[in-house]
Amino acid sequence: MGRQITEMLKGTLEGIVLAILSARPAYGYEITASLREQGFTDIAEGTVYALLVRIEQRGFVDVDKVPSEKGPPRKVYTLNAEGRAALDEFWRTWSFLAERLDELRGTEK
Repeated sequence: MGRQITEMLKGTLEGIVLAILSARPAYGYEITASLREQGFTDIAEGTVYALLVRIEQRGFVDVDKVPSEKGPPRKVYTLNAEGRAALDEFWRTWSFLAERLDELRGTEK
């Protein structure tokens, strides 16, 4: 899978992170840990943090700074209404693509 999964993740990682945040607010390391627990072991923390900056800039999350016992305050990300709308659109798009791919797979001989 190697390169192919990396390329596919580039297009879906935002939706995956929004889905994680739809369950509960989280900070960057928690999101990375959740991704790894779900089998996305090759995703670098830097990739997740860059994505969090983008979704913050796009207005999909609210950010609170929470004191940390180990260093500077943590940024905790909470999915907001715009983020929920983006996640809903992601799932609609995902469903459409999955249906088309299932149809294509069914036509293989």
